[in-house]
Amino acid sequence: MAASSAMQSILARPPLNRVVSNRSTNRVNQFLIPTSFVPHLPRYASVRVRCMAEEDQQEQPKPVTTSPSPPQPQQTPRPAPKVSTKFSDVLAFGGPAPERINGRLAMIGFVAALAVELSNGQNVFEQISNGGIPWFLGTSIVLSFASLIPLFQGVSVESKSKGLMTSDAEMWNGRFAMLGLVALAFTEYVKGGTLI
Repeated sequence: MAASSAMQSILARPPLNRVVSNRSTNRVNQFLIPTSFVPHLPRYASVRVRCMAEEDQQEQPKPVTTSPSPPQPQQTPRPAPKVSTKFSDVLAFGGPAPERINGRLAMIGFVAALAVELSNGQNVFEQISNGGIPWFLGTSIVLSFASLIPLFQGVSVESKSKGLMTSDAEMWNGRFAMLGLVALAFTEYVKGGTLI
């Protein structure tokens, strides 16, 4: 509450250029805070605190009773909030699309790079220079559109995850595939040839 009061006072008033002192010990600026950013708080300042939690997030107080209570009517569950289908929300930094698409592309790229290396004996850099760029671009476009179409229709990834194939498992597999593809390319570059 003290931090909230201090932040509201900082935002509500312009900074005062004076030394802040502690009234009980009379020490001057013991925390090395620039005095231009610390306002003077009156002793009995009115403090307003607003709760920013949404209605679903607030804890309901549980009544403590020892006697049996009458049966309460069951509440109907609220429908899940609709997923945003705006282009800027879907492709935002923390949005559902970027890491998922990159992970899916990395999973396919890692498996394809190892398969071509085992069958032809070419490392990743030879695969790219011998016609791999059109395959990469084609796969990237097809998988990106295939991943974006459900998201723009309002279908969340979590709603389709069941059992063993969950959305979290896909995220972790994609992350490991991204690391594996970079490690494969780096190892082949340092080694100067194929991994296997």
